[in-house]
Amino acid sequence: MNAQSLFDLERSELEEFLNDLGERSFRMQQIWHGAYIDLASSYDDITTLSKPLRATLTEQLPINTLEVVSTIESRDKRTQKSLFRLADGETIEAVLMLYDVRRTICVSTQVGCAIGCAFCATGKSGFTRNLSAGEIVSQVLHFARILASRGERITNIVYMGMGEPFLNYDAVMKSIRILNDHEGFNLGARSFSISTVGIIPGIERFTEEDSQVNLAISLHAGDDQLRTRLVPVNARYPLGPLMAACRAYVRKTHRRLTFEIALVDGVNDSTADAQKISRLLAGLMCHVNLIPLNPIPSSIFRPSSRERVDAFAQELINAGITATVRVERGLKISAGCGQLRERPK
Repeated sequence: MNAQSLFDLERSELEEFLNDLGERSFRMQQIWHGAYIDLASSYDDITTLSKPLRATLTEQLPINTLEVVSTIESRDKRTQKSLFRLADGETIEAVLMLYDVRRTICVSTQVGCAIGCAFCATGKSGFTRNLSAGEIVSQVLHFARILASRGERITNIVYMGMGEPFLNYDAVMKSIRILNDHEGFNLGARSFSISTVGIIPGIERFTEEDSQVNLAISLHAGDDQLRTRLVPVNARYPLGPLMAACRAYVRKTHRRLTFEIALVDGVNDSTADAQKISRLLAGLMCHVNLIPLNPIPSSIFRPSSRERVDAFAQELINAGITATVRVERGLKISAGCGQLRERPK
């Protein structure tokens, strides 16, 4: 694991760190304001700090944990993907997506992924390690600085990049607390979305948080046999217990769940498949987000046609379930869901 950075600390932890250095409490506010409001990329940018303190902090509590290796932008300039090298040499990707009014960041939570979904490039790279809260926060702040240079601000953060967020639960939730902090970055809780493949202990733990953060479940199929083929972790967390956890979440929080379904041509996109999903979700306060599969190299799977996607959506709507087709960004630069992966170091 990497050495601790400034972005790994909540405000109370930063105050404690500075107290141990013999610094007065107002220094914490100066640093917090500089990092999360002024979006400083170096302690030298926080000129309210003395030069000796800047030097000490640079050595003991680094402010920048990511090196930008490369950035690619879609032809329409609406999507930007960056490859970052971490302090230990590992690499991750994150994406900025521009919509009419929203400015959304898709962040990674792990180096690689252990889930191994059949249609996901990240899973094919295997799992290396969890990211720290600071490494997650640093992805957000990188793009926040880019947007700030245009007079814009991040409106949404989705935990849908590389990795399974609920297998790195503590770091994910800590990163949200840091970015939600009202004296700093101050992004509202409802502007965050966590997507899980269905890690039941994580869903149960999140339910007890009673948080305003949005929760999405990557569902992909309405029966265990097909879902296990597409999402191998279903063998450990099958649909019966998963849906029980989802219904318990809605009962406790009174918040709507989102279910994501990547539609694969000839695999899970038939009328019968849609009917299975309808029965599974009957009576549950939810929204279904349909995603024509984003293609990855060497995969045997292909995206469903728009006609089949629309027919699938209509079947759900006829059953009283709200369903929409996701507007995808950056497919030609491999920045869509399931397309992120590590690159050579």
